[in-house]
Amino acid sequence: MTKKELVKKIAVAAFATGLTFGAAHAQEEVKLTNNEGSEYQFNVVKSLDATAVKNQGRSGTCWSFSTLSFFETEMERMGKEKIDLSPMFVVRHTYPDKAEKYIRMHGNLNFGAGGAFHDVAYVIKNYGIVPFDVYTGLDENAKRYDHMEMDDVLKGIVDAVVKQKQPSTYWRNAVEGTLDSYVGALPEKFEYNGKEYTPESFAKEVGLNMDDYVSITSYTHHPFYNQFALEVPDNWMGLQSYNLPLDEMMQVMDNALMNGYSIAWGADVSEKGFNYRAGLAIMPEDANTLSVQGKDSKYFNDAGAQKYGEAFIHPVKEKEITQEMRQEAFDNFQTTDDHGMHIVGIAKDQKGTKYYIVKNSWGKSNYCDGYFYASEAYTKYKTMNFMVHRDAIPKELKKKLGIK
Repeated sequence: MTKKELVKKIAVAAFATGLTFGAAHAQEEVKLTNNEGSEYQFNVVKSLDATAVKNQGRSGTCWSFSTLSFFETEMERMGKEKIDLSPMFVVRHTYPDKAEKYIRMHGNLNFGAGGAFHDVAYVIKNYGIVPFDVYTGLDENAKRYDHMEMDDVLKGIVDAVVKQKQPSTYWRNAVEGTLDSYVGALPEKFEYNGKEYTPESFAKEVGLNMDDYVSITSYTHHPFYNQFALEVPDNWMGLQSYNLPLDEMMQVMDNALMNGYSIAWGADVSEKGFNYRAGLAIMPEDANTLSVQGKDSKYFNDAGAQKYGEAFIHPVKEKEITQEMRQEAFDNFQTTDDHGMHIVGIAKDQKGTKYYIVKNSWGKSNYCDGYFYASEAYTKYKTMNFMVHRDAIPKELKKKLGIK
């Protein structure tokens, strides 16, 4: 049987059992292997609907794309209309608030393109939201996002203000004007489906309660079953995550997915085993099964590194991940807050190894059309935190955490 015939056979079997890979993929396009020529054979255990894969381009705004993809799936779970929401509306609103805090902190704060899942909830709660078509954040002649220059200009403004030590009243106009020039002025009113909205009224139409969403993590430098502000540079608001032991953190993820709740996932993607081009994120026990040529750039979607090796072609034994390994990697800066993504399902390979089906925001630029498979070992080791609806947490864990 050829590889093409095998993929087709597996896809037909998945269709017969009613399994899907998400709304963005027509059934005939389901990819139940990771890459052309690969021997991986995936069986989908659970898959949730998702909107179409987007492309963040040369921008550090994965956190906005992934969280809104998560909220879009939440809307569908609640029986709402499927809508593509605007990532750049969120980005446009966070920069002025981040600039204000940066200046008030005398520059002792991370200022840049990065953000966190709760930034999106903060914007929706305080400023509303709009559909993607209402505010794309792209010039009419632009084909993709490129924020390299904008980020440098904004950083130059806030650094100049801090340097003066006596901020004027003009810097806010400079920040707003820069953002208007690069991503566009924010809409005050707009029409959608024949009805006029403001961003605030449209957020009510979306119908999500931002207070229903919580962040989960697992580290031993803070007590379990309490909250703490995850110490990563992009957590500029200092919002908190619930801290669970590793096994219980994974229990939340599995319980959520199996009960129809997707996950906004923050993880380190700098490991040798993370290979978006090959559609995999894995932690092989034998490091010799992986090789890397080149170096990843700041923006992973434009990374120059080429990763290859037998582990990307056929399943190999993976590491047993412990709480201590997670903590050591975080303490030694080997696990860093790299990338926000959207987990929409669970699969198993032919050896029974569990994987999470991940929707990315780098366009449909790999064999899986913008998705990839992250093994359970990789997910245990490299998850920084994730956002989920509070009702997706098992009752006994909600009680331990004091969540009602």
